[in-house]
Amino acid sequence: MESLGSKLVQFNKHITFRSGNASGADFHFSKGVANVNKNRLEVITPFNKHRNADNMAGTTHSIEDFDFTNATAIIEESKQNKKTEKLIDKYVAGDINRITLKAAYIVRDTIKVMGFKEIPPATFAIFYDDLKKPKQGGTGYTMLACLHNNIPFVDQRVWKGWL
Repeated sequence: MESLGSKLVQFNKHITFRSGNASGADFHFSKGVANVNKNRLEVITPFNKHRNADNMAGTTHSIEDFDFTNATAIIEESKQNKKTEKLIDKYVAGDINRITLKAAYIVRDTIKVMGFKEIPPATFAIFYDDLKKPKQGGTGYTMLACLHNNIPFVDQRVWKGWL
């Protein structure tokens, strides 16, 4: 993932790369991007100081600071995740606790795809998926959000060939 991030920055001069600042593949991809040009890395976090020590981005947006009034499309798309569907309205209304915070991760993933106010929507996505249990968890949800919003994406079955 680190090698992929580095190579993509080197060979694509105008792309801004986006991450949710998760551990694992996100971290390693972000590290590769930041090692070449951290200003081309944008991180969207579910709350302020989320994994702050591992954030290498030139720009960070915390959804904790967003006003979700009139964000119907973001809210409705986020509710497509059935595990957190009932928590979304509570979270965006400002009822934030350790249970509703689970919804913040899904809303963050939705914004990574759809954009929000000054954040433009994604035009392409790259995933590292568990190919034995594909399209599960946050990665699976984000892939689904890409499908719903006509954002093309690839997983390691494709991008490993780029290396």
